[in-house]
Amino acid sequence: MTWQEQLKAFVRTTEQLETFIHLTAEERLALENQQTKWGTTPYFASLMERDNPNCPIRRQVVPSLQEQHNQFGRENYLLWKENRETDEVRPDSIARQYRDRVAFTVTQGCGIYCRHCFRKELVIDGDLQLDFNVDEGLAWLAEHAEVRDVLVTGGDPFLLADEQLDYLIRKLRELPHVEMIRFGSRTPIVLPQRIDAGLKKILGGYHRTPLWLNTQCNHPNELTDASARAVLELLSCGVNVGNQAVLLKGINDDVTTFRALHQKLLQQRIRPYYLFYCEAAPGIDHFRTPVERGAELIRDALRGHTTGLAQPLYVVATNIGKIPLMPDYYQLGSDADGHRLRNHRGQTTCLPRIPA
Repeated sequence: MTWQEQLKAFVRTTEQLETFIHLTAEERLALENQQTKWGTTPYFASLMERDNPNCPIRRQVVPSLQEQHNQFGRENYLLWKENRETDEVRPDSIARQYRDRVAFTVTQGCGIYCRHCFRKELVIDGDLQLDFNVDEGLAWLAEHAEVRDVLVTGGDPFLLADEQLDYLIRKLRELPHVEMIRFGSRTPIVLPQRIDAGLKKILGGYHRTPLWLNTQCNHPNELTDASARAVLELLSCGVNVGNQAVLLKGINDDVTTFRALHQKLLQQRIRPYYLFYCEAAPGIDHFRTPVERGAELIRDALRGHTTGLAQPLYVVATNIGKIPLMPDYYQLGSDADGHRLRNHRGQTTCLPRIPA
């Protein structure tokens, strides 16, 4: 199937879903009693385990009754997180947490409606209504010369037609103050067919303003020959590819899975970038781990056990920006003689103190 055919056959009904998996009674009840948007591409649905309700891909796709519980999620989370209730006048398409960087939302459509989505109120639930007018966003960016870095996001911006993407990229590159353009897209993982000749023509070639892409892969089973080929095609266009995984309880919060995920990402030429703690969006409590778990996994699964290229930065996204969550496991202390250090095996050494 082409990527357009994948979208036409989008798995969004119980009947379609049952061609891929045997639903449990609880899954069926959740599907019958929820009004939220859900679904994914036939390609990604084909990766689900037919008879395993705990399948890590299946749990990201199929709605759960647990989404009705909300102890730790923050109401109106997205308005708070994206600083939308401030004195600064911005179009709905522009979210801002930093002076020189903005998120430019250009669509609400996705190739998968992740059950853990931090934009759940907007993309999944539909409770929040915003107008993502691309030209209004471009006009605002043209008037703000302090913005040097634009993250194009959604939904998934790579679901825009080639003509729309070409227009968007050309207009952003015409702004002299924009030094880099980043895309957030799960298409290399859930719709690798999207990385076709037409898209490569738009993305490729030498330009003053480079393009970067960060995808989201949360489990090694999501990485296939198709995703590997899609990433190689992106790299051949000069588009660097990173990964922003989300720490999800029961999906990637054990040492074996976590290590396999990050090693396989590098095998497919995807650089681990961020590991996000599950955000404070409502209705996703069942995916939350203790905050400490991400740092423990980086320590126990990656540090000293595989190349440092595999180590992402563990952060939580907030209304004041991303905050690193890594404690210092490796410095035991310091005194007048120097700094005492410990490696992943428990071995210690000393680094001399250098006077200022």
